[in-house]
Amino acid sequence: MARVKRGVTARRRRKKTAKLAKGAVGGRKLYRQARSTTEKGLVYAYRDRRRKKREMRGLWIARINAGARLAGLSYSQLVDGLKKANVQIDRKILAALAMEDAAVFAGIAEIARRAAA
Repeated sequence: MARVKRGVTARRRRKKTAKLAKGAVGGRKLYRQARSTTEKGLVYAYRDRRRKKREMRGLWIARINAGARLAGLSYSQLVDGLKKANVQIDRKILAALAMEDAAVFAGIAEIARRAAA
């Protein structure tokens, strides 16, 4: 049986790593360092896709809280009132309303205030 030469496979793998390491400086363009750099970069990318969701939720809550304070409520009172009023608006939309349309947000806060009382 003839032996299998791996030139094409190895080159393809190295080219893929080189493409991922694009923009690297100095020795990090060399295959061995490029491989470790790109592996670490992919780990960071995977981790930070999840971390980004957490950070955005915190940002939304801060914006909703600021809007709620202007309407005379705290964040927890607003959310509790909306749950009791059976208003199902997610935090992303609430935050956008608090930032862009204060009149609509004030109306929602009033609904929450009435339901909580």
